[in-house]
Amino acid sequence: MADTSKFMDAPVAHSRVVPVSGSTFAAAPPPPPKILHYPFWFGGSASCFAAAVTHPLDLGMCFCYVRLQTRAPDAPKTMLGTFGHIVRHNGVTGLYSGLSAAILRQITYSTTRFGIYEELKSRITKNSDSPAAAPGLLTLIGMASVSGFIGGFAGNPADVMNVRMQSDAALPPHQRRNYRNALHGLVQMTRAEGFKSLFRGVWPNSTRAVLMTASQLASYDTFKKMCIDKVGMKDNLGTHFTASFMAGFVATTVCSPVDVIKTRIMSASHADGQGQSMVTLLRDICRKEGLSWTFRGWVPSFIRLGPHTIATFIFLEEHKKLYRRLKGI
Repeated sequence: MADTSKFMDAPVAHSRVVPVSGSTFAAAPPPPPKILHYPFWFGGSASCFAAAVTHPLDLGMCFCYVRLQTRAPDAPKTMLGTFGHIVRHNGVTGLYSGLSAAILRQITYSTTRFGIYEELKSRITKNSDSPAAAPGLLTLIGMASVSGFIGGFAGNPADVMNVRMQSDAALPPHQRRNYRNALHGLVQMTRAEGFKSLFRGVWPNSTRAVLMTASQLASYDTFKKMCIDKVGMKDNLGTHFTASFMAGFVATTVCSPVDVIKTRIMSASHADGQGQSMVTLLRDICRKEGLSWTFRGWVPSFIRLGPHTIATFIFLEEHKKLYRRLKGI
């Protein structure tokens, strides 16, 4: 009879002993880790928190851009000068002008793209041969591209309103639209310019959403995995900050050319922007400004997008951490 005394002290809390090859025993492998399914709205909620934190910075950069484009004589030359100009003319609350449109944009655009991306990622991970294995970079890019395209359509009306409300304060008084909030602006724009105005610039916006989501979400997951697996960092705030900072850098670079086109189309009024196609606009810009326009404003764009990307992913990770704590995981 085989000696089985060496198995008497083996822990059995996390494994079970099963017979193999007659009288020989072996410990069965532990079950694969459970794939946790997070709520669909987590990404939108995290993006809303990030928008509330970074909105003054976003508004300030937009204000500078519009004032310099219109060559206003009193255009501030620095970010601090911009903040001072806004506070002097509109009070401290002026720093949050257009916040309702920014929040509405995150509720529609970011909830859709983050929700679909996380859903696809969890399904692919669940159906893979190794449930613990993360999808590869190309798979992440593909999922993010689909998510971003759908999100771009869902968030386009709010995106148009966000661009208009942010640039309104920088326009001369007689050119301002004076929307009270995002919903009032949507109603007024539909009445004055028709339902189609809600989807002005939808193609460059959706293209930008594809590039943004693919470069932002896929790169964040990739950088986070590299920080943990290759560098030996822990899954903590430092890792989340590092990965999101690099994701913001990648997203700003990839999206810069489309951002220029999107902003110019969406800020156009019914009279001066309706009949100009994207091809015509591209031809005119290249003829007047050369190819340098593709990365014009990269630094201001990174100042806007970088902090928002960092804040979004940090808030998202905190959402997930709280959810796991509530689930007792």
